[in-house]
Amino acid sequence: MNGVLGALILTLIAGSATGIGGALVLFKKKISSNFLAGALGLSAGVMIFISLAELFPESQALIEGTVLQHGEVFVLISFFAGMGLIMLIDFLVPEYENPHEASGLSLEARTAAVGVLERAGSEKALHRLGIMSALAIAIHNFPEGIATFIGAMNDPEMGAGITFAIAIHNIPEGIAVAIPIYYATRSKGKALLYATLSGLSEPVGAAICYGLTAIFGIELTGGSPAFPLVLAAVAGIMIYISLDELLPTAEKYGKHHVAIAGVIGGMAIMGISLLIM
Repeated sequence: MNGVLGALILTLIAGSATGIGGALVLFKKKISSNFLAGALGLSAGVMIFISLAELFPESQALIEGTVLQHGEVFVLISFFAGMGLIMLIDFLVPEYENPHEASGLSLEARTAAVGVLERAGSEKALHRLGIMSALAIAIHNFPEGIATFIGAMNDPEMGAGITFAIAIHNIPEGIAVAIPIYYATRSKGKALLYATLSGLSEPVGAAICYGLTAIFGIELTGGSPAFPLVLAAVAGIMIYISLDELLPTAEKYGKHHVAIAGVIGGMAIMGISLLIM
């Protein structure tokens, strides 16, 4: 149970980072765009390295010890199925445009979408934008909670790396929720609350994942064909998040080389940590 509790705590930490994003934009005058671009690149580097150097190879190794015939083929299918799952969520629940600009993040930096709504005097429309952003981000965060939980159950140190990467990724999502809510209500408390709640779907996803695996008797630390397949799917989810969300967002925030330097730095950090362990 200690392993399960620790994994759930890690998903809670990762999800709560949306609240950090809301707090940063509401209580700090300006955030360096290049800094956030580098951080998002770092997050992508950690996710990509963990997925390709740890999760996917381990799922291939674990499947060999099961009764599943041609297990390597099913691992590969599961890897792309993970990508397909998060792609389907993106298709069904598109994320709203982040209400900030690459030149700097503050309450004075808004996109045209927020500006038009504000000039039209529609506080109701602004409030709806914030609520819909929160719901969309919450749904997107659900499989991320599963990824963090499964990674942590497989290897606590790996889980810590995934938690760090997803937490960094969640910060701008908190910003995306906080700004329109603030302009609609003029309440920093409500903006911070909604930003924080949008990330709590991650521990909910982890809890549901644990409940389902307990019901169906899936061993979360190996021993059944299901676990390595889930591990491969998690790797696919994290690769897709990195390529579809983290890297494009990092490019928008800052210069190309800043984002790439962050990616290389994230990979180097994880590579060195594997050598030390």
